[in-house]
Amino acid sequence: MYLYIMKRIFLFLLLLIALQAKASYILVPMDAETQKEHLKAYGITYWVLEKHLKVKWLLNYRGGSFLLPDSEEIRKECQIRGVSFEVLSNAKTEEILNEISSPSQNMEAVVLEKAPRIAVYAPPTNQPWDDAVTMVLTYAEIPYTVIYDEEVLSDQLLLYDWLHLHHEDFTGQYGKFYRAYRSAPWYIENKKNAEALATKLGYQKVSEEKRDVALKIRDYVIGGGFMFAMCSATDSFDIALAAEGVDICETMFDGDPSEPNYQSKIDYNKTFAFTNFILERNPMVYEFSSIDMTTKRKIRKEVDYFSLMDYSAKWDPIPCMLVQNHTALVKGFMGQTTAFARDQIKANVLVMGENKANGEARYIHGIKGKGFYTFYAGHDPEDYQHRVGDAKTELALHPNSPGYRLILNNVLFPAAKKKKKKT
Repeated sequence: MYLYIMKRIFLFLLLLIALQAKASYILVPMDAETQKEHLKAYGITYWVLEKHLKVKWLLNYRGGSFLLPDSEEIRKECQIRGVSFEVLSNAKTEEILNEISSPSQNMEAVVLEKAPRIAVYAPPTNQPWDDAVTMVLTYAEIPYTVIYDEEVLSDQLLLYDWLHLHHEDFTGQYGKFYRAYRSAPWYIENKKNAEALATKLGYQKVSEEKRDVALKIRDYVIGGGFMFAMCSATDSFDIALAAEGVDICETMFDGDPSEPNYQSKIDYNKTFAFTNFILERNPMVYEFSSIDMTTKRKIRKEVDYFSLMDYSAKWDPIPCMLVQNHTALVKGFMGQTTAFARDQIKANVLVMGENKANGEARYIHGIKGKGFYTFYAGHDPEDYQHRVGDAKTELALHPNSPGYRLILNNVLFPAAKKKKKKT
């Protein structure tokens, strides 16, 4: 009897050990050494959220890794997409989470609850490779819906959790491409289409229609939306808000001259991020205002980098989420709006990425009302000086791009569980 009881106890202990060793979680590491497909790893995380499963974003743990529930289906999907993963036991998972929760560690586990509904504001003629965000969403296999002025003006933004602004000119000056491309067929066609759409929507001028679109987007953010913009959509958006009710367009853009002394009528209180900027009055100059640093930069391509700020994961989880990366140094890249002048950024705006030596900000974030916005300067993180007509970037050649990771951090940001405010 004694041997029988001891045998049963031994088998029970073996079973208990086996259960504790049983894999219950999948770790998708995001460090430089382990992860083969950083960009597709975000797509896996989004895919898991679409299945109504929760994910933990392990801030500052191995480059901002993701902790997923374990299943054969998820393992297979990681293998199909080429995403590196590690199978963890309950005991190992608990060990990692204990390490992260320690007050001595600048780490935090943030719960991601649902897949955000994503909208990309872009014209119908836009090609997916014209914009870094649409390229990386496609590469990561994250679904999105393209919307434009009609949808925005009919309040369809309310259907989405996250909005990206394509490289739009919200001032109605057609990107200030007039000098170089006014005779190009694509410029003539785009101008014709913009005017036809404005007329259809009941406006006499494209600039007036774009102003109202900018105001709708402003209201979307104030109401609790998440907005992400790159390149010229950043400064032209703020300029449109500041110039509400002021004609800043010359005759070749809207059929009549601009208002005399319009600079004095600019209201910086209406902008999201920028202040005290001077508008570029000359329609022959490929520039909107003094916000952009493109023509003021004195830096060679070989040494053009910007650094990401370091934040407390436990006390500042929002900016910490937005800068998660496997490196703190990111390659610079140009665009119509390449970088933001530091002295023209409002004091309440967070500069998350900067080239301090050059006095410029590259990646900024702020709160407006109940919502959030992020402005990211430059056109394409893996195409240093993208020009009209250049071939598209093949992201399969850049699966670990730090610059593109910053975009995808913003995509997942709305999925984070909101902490209840203390009463």
